[in-house]
Amino acid sequence: MENKLKDRFFKLLKKDGRLWDKEGKELNQTLLKDLIDRLDANLLALFLADKEIKEKYFIKVGDVFVLKQSELKFFIDENKLDNSYTRYQNKIGLRAGDRLLGERGEVVLDWPFKDCVLEGGMAKEDQKRDEIFFNQILAKDEIDRLFDPKAFAGWTRHTAKGAEKVKELKRGQDGVIRENLIIKGNNLLALHSLKQQFAGKIKLIYIDPPYNTGSDSFGYNDNFNHSAWLTFMKNRLEIAKELLSENGTMIVQIDDNQLALLKILMDEIFNTNITKNKQNFVQYVEVRSNVGAANEYQNPFMPKNCEYLLIYAKNYNERIYKPIWVKSSVDLSYSKIILNPEEINYKKWKVVNIKNEFEKKYDVSDWKNENIVYEFFFENANRIFQSIGPKGPGAGLLAAMEESKKNNGWSLYKRETAPIYCYKGRMVRFYSKNIRQDENGNKSIVRELGSLWTDILWNGISNEGGVTLIGGKKPEKLLRRIIQMSTEPEEIILDYHLGSGTTAAVAHKMGRQYIGIEQLDYGENDSVVRLDNVIKGDQSGISKAVGWKGGGEFVYCEMAKLNERAKEMILAAKSLAELEKLFGDLYERYFLNYNVEVKNFREKIINEAGFKKLKLAEQKILFLEMLDANQMYVNFSERHDKKFGLAKDDIAFSEDFYEGK
Repeated sequence: MENKLKDRFFKLLKKDGRLWDKEGKELNQTLLKDLIDRLDANLLALFLADKEIKEKYFIKVGDVFVLKQSELKFFIDENKLDNSYTRYQNKIGLRAGDRLLGERGEVVLDWPFKDCVLEGGMAKEDQKRDEIFFNQILAKDEIDRLFDPKAFAGWTRHTAKGAEKVKELKRGQDGVIRENLIIKGNNLLALHSLKQQFAGKIKLIYIDPPYNTGSDSFGYNDNFNHSAWLTFMKNRLEIAKELLSENGTMIVQIDDNQLALLKILMDEIFNTNITKNKQNFVQYVEVRSNVGAANEYQNPFMPKNCEYLLIYAKNYNERIYKPIWVKSSVDLSYSKIILNPEEINYKKWKVVNIKNEFEKKYDVSDWKNENIVYEFFFENANRIFQSIGPKGPGAGLLAAMEESKKNNGWSLYKRETAPIYCYKGRMVRFYSKNIRQDENGNKSIVRELGSLWTDILWNGISNEGGVTLIGGKKPEKLLRRIIQMSTEPEEIILDYHLGSGTTAAVAHKMGRQYIGIEQLDYGENDSVVRLDNVIKGDQSGISKAVGWKGGGEFVYCEMAKLNERAKEMILAAKSLAELEKLFGDLYERYFLNYNVEVKNFREKIINEAGFKKLKLAEQKILFLEMLDANQMYVNFSERHDKKFGLAKDDIAFSEDFYEGK
């Protein structure tokens, strides 16, 4: 009976194309369980259409049929409906209760930057990169020393002369490391390793994380659902918040796919609760992107051409924000002008319509000439004004407005900061507030930038910094603006999804200290290559705007690898034969998961015909899952253990990093 039911169920699932690989041969058991958990309407309709399935796995409550989810998932597990590599996970010991370890975790250990494409477990995504990136999700009871500080290796200082050995780590008078740092390694573990030195010291954290779209240039394994992505973000946001200074800012760039969920998550982490008058959420900023790009018009509903900045303060009352001014055309809502500004007694100022004064010097037709009007407003900015009704004026300003209304003329509201003039019952804003001087001393008419940014072009940025990256790369001008409004020179900026290094490159040119973390090696397009170009005087991006001529330096180091090295060897293997040769080395030199049945795997499973028929990517995932995730890198506390093979210099500089020796 059970076998017949299994066959019946198997045929039923064949009708749902979502559940199968592109050849239609292998069932995605993880997705099936996820759809059952979510009570997917299409799947339920399939089940209810079959009389036997309906009778066995549904209970009728009134006129409603309720799915027995636990019983159905147990049936799936017992009968191994997936017919794929997951049944070997059970044989090796990579199961916990009725769920795989990778389905029930609290910490997402690995996740690549969104420019990368996964090969392992992929379906129809184009293969643009060579990495197969293994992601592991760990439950609380599996996390032992995961977040202990890690040792660092490969310390190298990059200057205009090239790469050289680090002789010492520079520190400020407060003892804080004053080096630009590029750290290669898992960003979650690296963030925890930064905590001792940089907790409360970072002024700005900007990240451009994976967007979890499933269709941008990042391909996701089928079990990377909303919950896994949010767990991944939560792990990192929590420790990142601890690194922020009290007046620090965190800015996350995201598209609309996860915007709503991310906002809820960040509200929780940053203690934002409007009903309880807690507000560390600062602003949404909408950023115009992909102008004229082909993918702008591929959305089935309407062109998709915006991304978003979610801005949070560590402490809203302590936050620091510097207004951003952008060049603007003349604002003709400023329609009044003072005829006698030289008069000391403001109550005697005479006011006329601006056109009347304009036509004393220019032709009537010149009012349509933008250049002439611009020049007129620029020259007379101190006497051109508009009158406005402010929202919720205080008692003092309100009294001054009332006074000017009664006398049908001028009044003044005096305060510690600049006084406010009022005219005929309204507050006055002079056009001189729209004149600003840039860093080169040039004055121009500007407007204060709001929460809609449409003026930064994204076209033609793929080669900025001398590195080529198509998709996911952000304009240097965008990062310049973010850094301008949030930091001062020499303050510290952190980007733990560094990718091609835009944040670090812009911070370097703008005289800020920076820390960048990235796990992947982008080869000739790596952030280290880009920063070397910056030091040599790279003239792309914002270089001309800030007068960049080159110079400066940064220190590169890697988290000292342990099982991470084993993972890299597994991913590099070209065949099952290479994996078999590696297994002995894995067992002897590296750390395997405590519940892995090594003997069973070594003597039986590798030689099974079914295992040999699995795709190489699936075979690799099994090898990877045997590695103990607590031992991916060398803990700082074990730096002297000879079996880990750390060089004396690496030990010394790891000690210098943590202890200042």
